[in-house]
Amino acid sequence: MSNLKYVHGRVICSVNLEGKNTHKFADGTVIRLERQFNEFNRRITEPVNGVVISAENIPEGSEILISHNALHESNRIYNHTKLSGKEEASDIKYYSLPEEDCFAWRGKDGELKPMKNFAFALRVFRPYWGMIKVISITKLENVLYITTGELAGNVCNVLKASDYEIIFQGADGREDRLIRCRHYEDEINDREEVIAISHSLTDELKEGKLFIGLANNNSKSLKEYYG
Repeated sequence: MSNLKYVHGRVICSVNLEGKNTHKFADGTVIRLERQFNEFNRRITEPVNGVVISAENIPEGSEILISHNALHESNRIYNHTKLSGKEEASDIKYYSLPEEDCFAWRGKDGELKPMKNFAFALRVFRPYWGMIKVISITKLENVLYITTGELAGNVCNVLKASDYEIIFQGADGREDRLIRCRHYEDEINDREEVIAISHSLTDELKEGKLFIGLANNNSKSLKEYYG
């Protein structure tokens, strides 16, 4: 696909439209996982894993995670090859996506990295302690623990609905999840979602009074989470 080249502000990638509809067990067995028939949450049903064909800041062939609403016809690339029945029947399609619809990419080290103007995060929870153990855990609203970039290691206040959870196929062939928010490190932008660093909540987290994680049932203290 070397005949396809990006233009500024866009990323060209290929996407397997059926790639999210499988599950791989530890022994290598792969089964079909139908998502479209009993689920109305498009973040769960729609494919978000792609492969970079051409981009300004990402190496060709890198895995990329995109918005669950990015794969519409206005972004699809047609007529990039001679008419072929094999091409038309393939589940792999090609798209030119705005950079703001691309959230993360996987480097050569296998680690997912945020795209420019995004940061990864974890939710923050306040446990209620009883005499012996934690009785209940409550998620703090509009608060995220930032794990990448210049704000890494800080608990931050964010705008409402900044907590976007990407549901994707992990490198092991199973469903994985990642939280991202918008953060513009080197510019002022109206779409900025981080509004303040909360030093008091950050201190509470370091003292073990708060938990972090994707959900309350897997949240842990900072020390436990990073082992």
